[in-house]
Amino acid sequence: MHDDDAHFYANGMHAAANGKAQFFAAVKMSGRRCAFHFMPVYDFPELLVEISPLLKKLMHGKSCFNMTVNDPVLLDELRLLVAQGVHRYMAAGKL
Repeated sequence: MHDDDAHFYANGMHAAANGKAQFFAAVKMSGRRCAFHFMPVYDFPELLVEISPLLKKLMHGKSCFNMTVNDPVLLDELRLLVAQGVHRYMAAGKL
């Protein structure tokens, strides 16, 4: 949907139950803040069971992570979470 330096927005290849595109993820930069919206953790909350307390602290709402620092450890944890979410969405036929 969007792919530029400040905003990336991706839908899955299959329609959601309402017939519209299935939202998958978005990254939006705003000043020093980066918001990462990741729908698989909303659809499969069990993906969040083993995340670190620090990553959990960055969550706002059910599927958004807000960051203001570039922490390699947190980014590695997010990469793992994204891989798990992609796997779950593929298994569910959403990607």
